[in-house]
Amino acid sequence: MSFGFSLGDFLRVVELTNGIRTRFVDSPFQFRAISEDQTTFAIRDGVDQLIERQDNQDQQRILDWLTPISYGAQQSDFLGRRQEGTGQWLLDSLEFQNWLHGNGQTLFCPGMPGAGKTIIASIVADHICNKYQYDSSIGIAYLFCNFRRDEEQKPIDLLASLLKQLIQRLKSISHTVRTLYEHHSERQTRPSLNEISKELISIVRRLSKFFIVVDAFDECRVADGGRQQFLSELFKLQADNNGCLFTTSRFVPEITKDFPDNSISLEIRATDQDVEWYLDGHLSRLPSFVKSSPDLENEVKTKIVKAVSG
Repeated sequence: MSFGFSLGDFLRVVELTNGIRTRFVDSPFQFRAISEDQTTFAIRDGVDQLIERQDNQDQQRILDWLTPISYGAQQSDFLGRRQEGTGQWLLDSLEFQNWLHGNGQTLFCPGMPGAGKTIIASIVADHICNKYQYDSSIGIAYLFCNFRRDEEQKPIDLLASLLKQLIQRLKSISHTVRTLYEHHSERQTRPSLNEISKELISIVRRLSKFFIVVDAFDECRVADGGRQQFLSELFKLQADNNGCLFTTSRFVPEITKDFPDNSISLEIRATDQDVEWYLDGHLSRLPSFVKSSPDLENEVKTKIVKAVSG
């Protein structure tokens, strides 16, 4: 049986305590008393470190069991592509501010292909994470749907990812999640959608508020009613405790009608300012004869901006 730490870990604790004793072996009585106190503290500290390491390993094992998928790498990649300043129009908008500071609000942001919906979703997720960086009572989770990852983005997979992120936010795993893990690990089975849903509801009730960002909802699995089932679970979760839901999608009538009438809607489109910022960050790719002429460079930028604006 493995306890998450090895014989070598125990030997290092023993080595530390023996080292302290050796340093004081020929010392006067009062210093030997200090040595005994230091030895006791060293042992306690060593054991505490072993227990903490064991707890961290146990928690990571359970999180990876829920789902091995992490959206953190994608988030970093999308943010890395962002040109500074782009998307600020949405963060400053009245619609976004009402959503951000409201309770139980849904902000639905449709947009044409290539309008920058995914970058906007990553900007929103980053903004929320920074705003509530030190407030663990605020839950935050985000998903980037992709039709190419259809098999790993079934409703139960997406809900498990939300559960994993919310647990990571709280930095602790509840007794019920541990019990769920032990139950299925013994049987080599997987939790059901209903079990994941129950744990999600349980965890959001421990939060004062939570935010969920879902990008490219139109690319969510459609087969077997997956998309509607996932959205239904999101709305159920949202209604339970001050949940704020942000979603992006292409203009799909079937999706639009699934969102309640009281949802906030804001179209995502590339603003002239966003396009200019983007171009400024990529001027180095222009031919040298364009870069050497400020007038020609400005003309190229102006025409591109007008073309994007339609």
